[in-house]
Amino acid sequence: MEYVRFGSTGMKVSRLCLGCMTYGSKSWREWVLTEEDSKPFFKAAFDAGINFYDTADVYSQGVSEEILGRAVKEHAARREEVVVATKVFNPMGKALNLRGLSRKHIMEGIDASLKRLKMDYVDLYIIHRFDYETEIEETLEALSDVVKAGKALYLGASSMWSWQFAKMLTMQKERGLARFVSMQNYYNLIYREEEREMLPFCKEEKIAVTPWSPIARGFLAGSMPSQGEKTLRGNTDDFARTLGIGATDTDHEIAERVRVTAEKLGVSRAAVAIAWTLANPAVTSSIVGASKPHHLKDALKALDIKFDAETRKYLEEPYRTRKPAGHA
Repeated sequence: MEYVRFGSTGMKVSRLCLGCMTYGSKSWREWVLTEEDSKPFFKAAFDAGINFYDTADVYSQGVSEEILGRAVKEHAARREEVVVATKVFNPMGKALNLRGLSRKHIMEGIDASLKRLKMDYVDLYIIHRFDYETEIEETLEALSDVVKAGKALYLGASSMWSWQFAKMLTMQKERGLARFVSMQNYYNLIYREEEREMLPFCKEEKIAVTPWSPIARGFLAGSMPSQGEKTLRGNTDDFARTLGIGATDTDHEIAERVRVTAEKLGVSRAAVAIAWTLANPAVTSSIVGASKPHHLKDALKALDIKFDAETRKYLEEPYRTRKPAGHA
């Protein structure tokens, strides 16, 4: 396993982060794995040296956090050996204040997450999206207080416009508040709009970048209905349709080039897609999901793939500008 510095911090993380949205309750999403079924994946991840784990309060409405907390206790000799990230923003119930980035929801949200994780702190507390209904000052001051209270060591943000992220970082600096040290954004071979502003900005500001969906929710691995694959998640993933995955001929051309490259290199298509994401100098660690035994093995093989200039050109050449996605 490779380990790198997490942006401008002194913390070190594995180049692969295990995303835990897959583990939780089937009452939330039919394709989610139960705790018992998730155990082999956590064991494999810890055995492989992955020390970075990402979840969110909204994943299975908190059950994912509970499962991750128990997995850390079972597989890590000490809490300090792992880097745990969770998120706040999305609805945790029908009540109006059980969502967003108000001071009320942030303060109550971090306590609820820690209770479910059975931890005294999280290493990284991430705002899941930008909140248009709450003043930025209120959000940033509340987040800084979470850090001061020792409930989170670092702060992170997720998909949003670059100007929004820059505005918040500037305000944090001007007011002496705890700053965001990471950006978790949507980035892969069929969605590269982040290369225009967000990735260069993060690289310049020494912000860690941890992309979500490096294989485009399975599309680049060939596991979408439009590619002939019949998987439960592929057939029920409304969010993939919201992102426009597989909606253009260009998407399918890129997916085909991933297939050809994988065949040439003797690896899986998923490994190629993940390796391409990791090859960007701005990227710190790629978030990968695993619901089948080969998923994690494929991701680990991505660490050994090095593309020459010709292969990179072959994979990247078909891309065309597309409508921004992933912010909502």
